[in-house]
Amino acid sequence: MEMLDRAEQLNEEVATPNLPNEELPGETPEAAECASEENVTRESLLKTIEMIVADDSEIVADDVARIKQQFYTLHNELTLRRKDEAGEEGEAFTDTEDPIEERFKAALAAIKEKKARQRAEIETRQAANLDKKEALINELKTLGADTDNVNRHYQRIKEIQSEFKEIGEVPPQNATAIWKNYQDAVEAFYDQWKVNKELRDYDFKKNLAEKQLLLDEARKLTEEEDVITAFRRLQSLHDKWREIGPVAKDVREEIWTSFKDASAEINKKYQAHFEERKARERENEEIKTALCERIEALDFSKPSTYQEWDAMTKIILEAQEEWKKAGFAPRKTNTALFNRFRALCDDFFGLKSEFFKKTKNEFAENLAKKTSLCEKAEALAESTDWKKTTDAIVELQKEWKTIGPVARKHSDAIWRRFIKACDTFFDRKKKVNGDTRRAEQANLATKREIISRLNVIASDENTTPREQAIAEVQQLRKQWQETGHVPFKEKDKLQDAYREVVGTLFDKLDIKENRARMADFQAGIEASAGDSGKLSRERERLVRACEQRRQELKTYENNMGFFNSKSKNGDSIVREMERKMQHLKEEIAQISEKIKIIDSNI
Repeated sequence: MEMLDRAEQLNEEVATPNLPNEELPGETPEAAECASEENVTRESLLKTIEMIVADDSEIVADDVARIKQQFYTLHNELTLRRKDEAGEEGEAFTDTEDPIEERFKAALAAIKEKKARQRAEIETRQAANLDKKEALINELKTLGADTDNVNRHYQRIKEIQSEFKEIGEVPPQNATAIWKNYQDAVEAFYDQWKVNKELRDYDFKKNLAEKQLLLDEARKLTEEEDVITAFRRLQSLHDKWREIGPVAKDVREEIWTSFKDASAEINKKYQAHFEERKARERENEEIKTALCERIEALDFSKPSTYQEWDAMTKIILEAQEEWKKAGFAPRKTNTALFNRFRALCDDFFGLKSEFFKKTKNEFAENLAKKTSLCEKAEALAESTDWKKTTDAIVELQKEWKTIGPVARKHSDAIWRRFIKACDTFFDRKKKVNGDTRRAEQANLATKREIISRLNVIASDENTTPREQAIAEVQQLRKQWQETGHVPFKEKDKLQDAYREVVGTLFDKLDIKENRARMADFQAGIEASAGDSGKLSRERERLVRACEQRRQELKTYENNMGFFNSKSKNGDSIVREMERKMQHLKEEIAQISEKIKIIDSNI
């Protein structure tokens, strides 16, 4: 009876095989995309792909695809930055051969060849494994039919079971059938030969202890913060679980259920991780699409001045920064979006580079002209023919005024050279005859040049640091105040030009000196207090400007209701409109204050 009970238990144990599909955690399409995308470089990715080439283990295609995507995303962004940097300096961009990319391509080719070899080796190995397992099954059947040698065959049966487990995979189409044939053969053997109960109980106990250890480890994995690591370790635990033999019937369901529950919890976290990742990628796709649309709405043919190019460049650079922060979009759209965005940026910086190249040539021509005027002024500096030389230098000063700006690195030096030659002559003349009128002419030339230099700063393409530009403006304002009187007939026109360019610079450089600006304006108004007609005209102009800005403000306020901040690009548009509205309100307040100053002097 004992032998019969033992045989029935073994039959039940073998009749419930642990098939691979019963114990494997749920697969996900994202299983290979589990490596962190943070803190990676092209160099680290190249090192990884070359390690895969050198490694003898089987190549995981999804891992290679992920590394390839990461590499070319970083590579494309690097190329974009290089081109952007070249565009900022006004130089034409020429892409150079990249040794890192060439090594990466070579590694990919090697992996392709290696993968083909591995596939052929795997198929050959699986076919050989199938032959081995079929031979073992046939031997099991033969031993099971030999009813006269129970004790002698038992040890061989255990060896066959061990050998069967150690044999690797078979072709997938044969896996289920070969497993069933094996279990049927083992089951038939135990049905006929009734394995010793004590030995079977010992196996049950040992197997239970081993499965309990795996269960404990699986439960610990449920607390692992890195869901990717937890999932991979769980796969290994399931492989070990399948290798362990059966346990007693009374605990079989309980321990398997516990292990399955722990696995389910890990799989749930794993699935949630990739669902969250997909959601982030969809959000990034919306952000990147909105950025492309924002740039596509710009008219690249419109900029014709430094200020306009600077304003549009700021928009492009802000969009690039937002792009960098956005992260990856879904794989099927990420590359297309990047190519779309890059093409837009390339078009803009190409046009900007052409503009700067043209301007650079103009600067060179202007420098040559001003150098010629300096030489002429220096030749006249020691002349004693006061009237003729004065007229000649005044003509040189007029011609100087007609010449456009030069490169900033030459601007101060060429100006000092010219004004030194002019001052040398007029100082000598003043000492000789004290001609006040000529001194006023010199002051006129000085103030005109100050205005010219201020205009150069105002048209600068932001190659000079803001702090340096502010210091230069303040120095020129001080020089203006220190410069003496000019001819009366030129005073008003000169003052108007000075106030206009200073106002432009204050806006461009965001100099928080409203009081100083307003003081300059008030000083000019007070100087014209006797000319009521001029003051009235200035007041009329300011009233029109104030009304124009009020209309613009009203238009922005009416349009605010048409934008939804939750739309793809509504958020950024609303912020930009709010910024412009605030700027208009500040301008209206300043203009209103100027009108009050005029009213107090009429």
